[in-house]
Amino acid sequence: MSTKKTTAKKAPQATKTATGKNAEPKAKAPRQRAGKLSALDAAAQVLASANEPMTAKAMIEAMAAKGLWTSPGGKTPHATLYAAILREINDKGAEARFEKIDRGLFRLKGTGASAKTAPAKATGKKTAKKGSAKPADGTPGPKSVSELFKIF
Repeated sequence: MSTKKTTAKKAPQATKTATGKNAEPKAKAPRQRAGKLSALDAAAQVLASANEPMTAKAMIEAMAAKGLWTSPGGKTPHATLYAAILREINDKGAEARFEKIDRGLFRLKGTGASAKTAPAKATGKKTAKKGSAKPADGTPGPKSVSELFKIF
């Protein structure tokens, strides 16, 4: 019967600097291509020149129109930009360049008077408030569950 030799894995040793102290691994710097803006940087420029909050789709269209950034061939660059903006807001917190002011609407942080200056959506539909007695179509609804099953 043959025995199998096993070797223990050695733990990686820390590298020492010229001063004799262990060197900490450096965080990766953001990748920059020569002369090209990232989608987030281009979005920041578009929002800086815009007077109002914009959606990710509108930002992508404006970036392409100004020649700041074009999609490398993705089918949904607006969804990628939306996710990247949200990731920056969540990761950087108060230091983020963007702020979300309404569903799907972003602006540069520090621009605008208040967080609720976004234009209201006019859908033309009546919506019922949560907990109201009447449905959205205006017909009177039951006030309690027992009224639903009342026999006349």
